[in-house]
Amino acid sequence: MSSLILNKSADIKTRLFQGFNSLKHLKHVHAALLRLGLDEDSYLLNKVLRFSFNFGNTNYSHRIFHQTKEPNIFLFNTMIHGLVLNDSFQESIEIYHSMRKEGLSPDSFTFPFLLKACARLLDSKLGIKLHGLVVKAGCESDAFVNTSLVNLYGKCGFIDNAFKVFDDIPEKNVAAWTAIISGYTGVGKCREAIDMFRRLLDMGLRPDSFSLVRVLAACTRIGDLRSGEWIDDYITKIGMVRNVFVATSLVDFYVKCGNMERACSVFDGMLEKDIVSWSSMIQGYASNGLPKEALDLFFKMLNEGVRPDCYAMVGVLCACARLGALELGNWASNLMDRDEFLGNPVLGTALIDMYAKCGRMDRAWEVFRGMRKKDIVVWNAAISGLAMSGHVKAAFGLFGQMEKSGIEPDGNTFVGLLCACTHAGLVDEGRQYFNSMERVFTLTPEIEHYGCMVDLLGRAGFLDEAHQLVKSMPMEANAIVWGALLGGCRLHRDSQLVEGVLKQLIALEPSNSGNYVLLSNIYSASHKWDDAAKIRSIMSERGIKKVPGYSWIEVDGVVHEFLVGDTSHPLSEKIYAKLGELVKDLKAEGYVPTTDYVLFDIEEEEKEHFIGCHSEKLAIAFGLISTAPNDKIRVVKNLRVCGDCHEAIKHISSVTGREIIVRDNNRYHCFNDGSCSCKDYW
Repeated sequence: MSSLILNKSADIKTRLFQGFNSLKHLKHVHAALLRLGLDEDSYLLNKVLRFSFNFGNTNYSHRIFHQTKEPNIFLFNTMIHGLVLNDSFQESIEIYHSMRKEGLSPDSFTFPFLLKACARLLDSKLGIKLHGLVVKAGCESDAFVNTSLVNLYGKCGFIDNAFKVFDDIPEKNVAAWTAIISGYTGVGKCREAIDMFRRLLDMGLRPDSFSLVRVLAACTRIGDLRSGEWIDDYITKIGMVRNVFVATSLVDFYVKCGNMERACSVFDGMLEKDIVSWSSMIQGYASNGLPKEALDLFFKMLNEGVRPDCYAMVGVLCACARLGALELGNWASNLMDRDEFLGNPVLGTALIDMYAKCGRMDRAWEVFRGMRKKDIVVWNAAISGLAMSGHVKAAFGLFGQMEKSGIEPDGNTFVGLLCACTHAGLVDEGRQYFNSMERVFTLTPEIEHYGCMVDLLGRAGFLDEAHQLVKSMPMEANAIVWGALLGGCRLHRDSQLVEGVLKQLIALEPSNSGNYVLLSNIYSASHKWDDAAKIRSIMSERGIKKVPGYSWIEVDGVVHEFLVGDTSHPLSEKIYAKLGELVKDLKAEGYVPTTDYVLFDIEEEEKEHFIGCHSEKLAIAFGLISTAPNDKIRVVKNLRVCGDCHEAIKHISSVTGREIIVRDNNRYHCFNDGSCSCKDYW
């Protein structure tokens, strides 16, 4: 009988060494172990317990452990280890407390995983107690334990403690360096993290993928392009660019630094592309003003059989919002179950934003109402959408509902409210909301709120008040704030104030063509042709080129792009013929081209021809010949719509009986029956 048991025991050991391909297989071996009375063999039981964690279900592991009469330190360590690897951090700590009640003390195998659980739960109180036990147990020189302590203190924000432990490690391995780099990055001390990486290399150590990913995260966080490029060169030199995690981090770094050309180069060189790298590139194109490239890459991803995740979908919806591509946005959103959008605030917000920016606030509202979890970001998206669409009273009402729901507004909420006031010219209401930030909601206005107020006051003609607000700001005004004031000067043709404003803008962003063009337009509008020519000469001397105006229109799910004077479209002949018809109809209705907006000192007839070819007019003409008579025409422009185009589109909507929606880089215009939703507050 004893020989039979020995044979069975040997058979079980063989199976345990071979491993298991299913939990069912493991259960059979465990049952045999129990039948043979081998459940008190701690070695065999420990093997079974360890394998039980490989199938993602810790319930059976708990059953094995709790059926053990007197678990020893090895079984406790295996249990803690397995639970931590399965992200059951709180359960691992509960097992630790059970171990202490049994009178057992942790050892060098217990500490690393237990400290990892404390780090993930940010349980610094228990972590500090464990540090005391580390010293008591004589494990303070153990490299794994010390690295875990560095990680714990770093994750919990005690970076000085983390560095002290790190500094006391006699022989620092790469894992220890990675832990301190991560710690510095986590508390925002990214420069120190990069310096630590340099020291790691100076020690002659070769970083692994984890340390490279962490230091790239530090570079990304502070936008340190120079250090990131140096690390990129090093990664290429040691051949780590083939690692998918490192390459994806490089892509993310370049994307967030705005260098899409380099990001694309790294991405194209990746032999293996995961969904994270695809999503990063798609979002990068969308957020860096390249929406068509974002959509092209999205289609390429689908063709390669990669299913979009949440972040890829956010990127493609962002691109559709930027292009006004409603049909395409609808189609893309249908690739995911609608329930995923309604249950995920990130996805839901992107869908609300896309519908609002494509002129379908009714659909945006449906999504908002259907959201199961409305966090502050979701509320803000709905408020901003209503404000942008001209539903100003509804935006104010929704803000009231948000307050009643117990949601505390944040800075972005007030950006939406102030934009609503700006779009409707509600100066008094804007002042009230701005002042209530500190008085009622204890929110300190940030630079973007001052920018909104300057924009509101400037548009309304309160240029002196706007200028005083800029000068009284508690922080240095940035280009956006000065640009808002410059826009007000342009609107009201204040050529005196504008020169001082422009000097500030040129100092802040000397390569931005918009500043020069805006001043030149003001001079042109005032017939100061010599001054306008001088500005153009400065632009030429400095090699500054005007940003071209693009307009996009979606027809049958395809986005068409137009430039000023564009003749590259296959239907150009018909487009210009339609424009010719429109000019005759508009002039018969009393429209006179506003040639003041033309930059150049040329004859009136030439000016009329120049403004007649602006990209938004070409896009609208294409829409008129390519869509059904009852269809809305939706156009998006990358720059502000000029005054002449604004006036012309009003007349086009009247003579054609079409509703035309135009969104520029500044606001949303809905033209219908000869009027605009902005009420000419342009």
